[in-house]
Amino acid sequence: MGEFVIMLLIIGAIAVVAAPWIMRRRGAGDDWVQGTLLVTGVSPRPDGVTGQQFVTISGVINGPTVAEHVVYARMAVDVDDWPSMGALMDVVYSPRNPDKWGFGQRTGPMPPQPPPPAP
Repeated sequence: MGEFVIMLLIIGAIAVVAAPWIMRRRGAGDDWVQGTLLVTGVSPRPDGVTGQQFVTISGVINGPTVAEHVVYARMAVDVDDWPSMGALMDVVYSPRNPDKWGFGQRTGPMPPQPPPPAP
């Protein structure tokens, strides 16, 4: 009985440690699409520090599946690449949930897009 409990504790500890790592590795899916973010709000850039710091950013995403979708996020960015108000930045986002987004560009081919709605 004691070995069984210890084995369950070890498996539970592995699951707790591995779950965030697996979620981070998933990152942007193959179906994510390219868009742009117009920055409408950004937290102040910290003075006297280097490296990665947290920024709170808000803006609107425009892309092939969304128009003017308002987003808000807190993420780590390099202080030297701090976003500014009014900046237009490349992003990738999930077409099913545009609230899941990140800075950058697609590296692979774009997925097929659904046809635009009929007028």
